[in-house]
Amino acid sequence: MNAAKTCCCQCSCRLFEFLESSIGKKVMIALAGFLLCGFLITHLAGNMFMFGGANAFNHYAEALESNPFLPLAEIGLAALFLLHIALTIRAKFANMAARPVAYEVYQGKGARTPGSSTMAATGALILAFIVIHVATLKFEVGGSKGPDLFAHVTGWFKNPLYAGFYILAVAGVGLHLSHGVQSAIQTLGVSHPRYTPMFRKLGLLFAVAISVGFASLPIYFGFFHHDMACCAAKGGAQ
Repeated sequence: MNAAKTCCCQCSCRLFEFLESSIGKKVMIALAGFLLCGFLITHLAGNMFMFGGANAFNHYAEALESNPFLPLAEIGLAALFLLHIALTIRAKFANMAARPVAYEVYQGKGARTPGSSTMAATGALILAFIVIHVATLKFEVGGSKGPDLFAHVTGWFKNPLYAGFYILAVAGVGLHLSHGVQSAIQTLGVSHPRYTPMFRKLGLLFAVAISVGFASLPIYFGFFHHDMACCAAKGGAQ
């Protein structure tokens, strides 16, 4: 019995030491990032119901909100997002403490990319977007959504400032993912001269797909959907 307790304590200590190490922090950041990517995929898939019209999107929203596990999922998602931020900031300060003087010259092909050099900026942009997005579309700041969520969302998209910020933010998400996915794959040890270029391309494709997918909503419903409806009304009147 004592031997089992000793073994358990040793395993716990080793796990704690690993998680406190530089590579351990990076692994946790990578895993949290992949889980957040999974959320982005499911969230984008749900948002695509908007292209099916008000009935399709409202029915999807009602089914989602009636799920008794939704509050737990939202709490878990918020905790995961905050964990990702906290670990990233902690790892950043640890790197700065270990190397107080930054490299003056970056060498090698692909050493620095737009995604890698703007991770902090795009991260801050994403955080600001999430706060505004949740406040306006979930907690009804700036207007009550009522029973018609489709009308509430498209109403915000018809606001040029909101739509423009939404597009800018999801572009930031794509830029963040363009480096984050590739970095996470390498952190988890999936690196091979033959397959790494393929993973890099797949990561970039994923980043572009997520960014374009989310941006298509304010672009269509904010700048085209209303105009088409007006044209149809005018055509019917004639």
